[in-house]
Amino acid sequence: MKAWQKDQGCDDSMLTMYGDPTGALTKALGMEMTHPGPVGVGLLGRCKRHAMYADDGVVKSFHLAEDPEHDPAGDEFPEETLAPALLEAIGSLK
Repeated sequence: MKAWQKDQGCDDSMLTMYGDPTGALTKALGMEMTHPGPVGVGLLGRCKRHAMYADDGVVKSFHLAEDPEHDPAGDEFPEETLAPALLEAIGSLK
């Protein structure tokens, strides 16, 4: 994660990137992708594409990019989870 953080230019920012190698957070959030497509090609325990804004441990905004029938991973249309959508949602909370 440190290499990815550096590659993304986040080393000297307020962001900290964390991994979830055992899937504990993924499961706790209920975001484990169990659709047979990804599982059928060996992607066990993959996390659904999502983004959230949390303030002091309280989730204030949650976004999921998923179409269970056509795009269970949310990879084809991730816009709901990208920075512009999240920033707009955060701005609307004030």
